[in-house]
Amino acid sequence: MEQAIKVLLVDDHEMVRIGLAAVLDTEEGIEVVGEASSGSEGIRLAQLYKPDVVLMDLVMDGMDGVETTRQLLELHPDCKVIVLTSYLDDSILYPVIEAGAFSYLLKTSRAAEIADAIRAAARGQSVLESQVAAKMMNRFRQPKQPAQKPPHEELTEREMDVLKGLARGLSNQEIADELFIGIKTVKFHITNIFDKLGVEDRTQAAIYAHKHGLAD
Repeated sequence: MEQAIKVLLVDDHEMVRIGLAAVLDTEEGIEVVGEASSGSEGIRLAQLYKPDVVLMDLVMDGMDGVETTRQLLELHPDCKVIVLTSYLDDSILYPVIEAGAFSYLLKTSRAAEIADAIRAAARGQSVLESQVAAKMMNRFRQPKQPAQKPPHEELTEREMDVLKGLARGLSNQEIADELFIGIKTVKFHITNIFDKLGVEDRTQAAIYAHKHGLAD
C-alpha cells in the first residue's frame, strides 16, 4: 500500500482550514498532518511533520505567504507548495512563483481539483489555475527590451579623445594642441559630449569619465 501524501494547511482563516481538512481527509491517499494559522507557525509545523505538500494562503497577518514559502523551501526544498488563494494580483502572483511555489490555485476551485493538484504535486507535476497560466504565458510573450547602451558609447572616437582630455584637466587649448585640431573644433566636440552624456559642465564630464573608466 502506498504511503499517504502528507499535507500541511497554512491559512489564517480557521473556517477555511476546517473545511479543507474535512474534505481532504475523505480523499484516498491524502493525510492532513497539521494546520497552521500563520506563516511562522507553518514553518514550525513543517519542520515537525515534514509534509510532502503545503497548501499555502497568501494574504495573512504577520508573515505573508510569499515570505513563508521562501523560508519554508529554504528549510525543506523537497516540499511542494501549492498556493491556494483568492488573489490574482501580479504583485503577489509573480513573487510567490519566484519564491518557489509549485502550483497556484484559487479558493474557488472544487475540492476534487485541489485533491488532484496535491496528487499531481506529489508526482512532480505543477498545476496552474487557467487565469494564472494565461498571465504567465503573456508575460513570457512580451518582447524583451534591448539593453540600453551607456551614453558614452554614443561618442565618436574624436569626442572620446576630447573627453579624456577633459578628464585629465586639460584646457581647450591644450586639448587642441594635443589632438592637432582647432580650438573651435574642440568647443564643438565638448558641446556634443555634454549633450550625449547628459552633463552640464566640464567637471561633470570629467567625473563621468572617471566613473566609467574612460580617463587614461
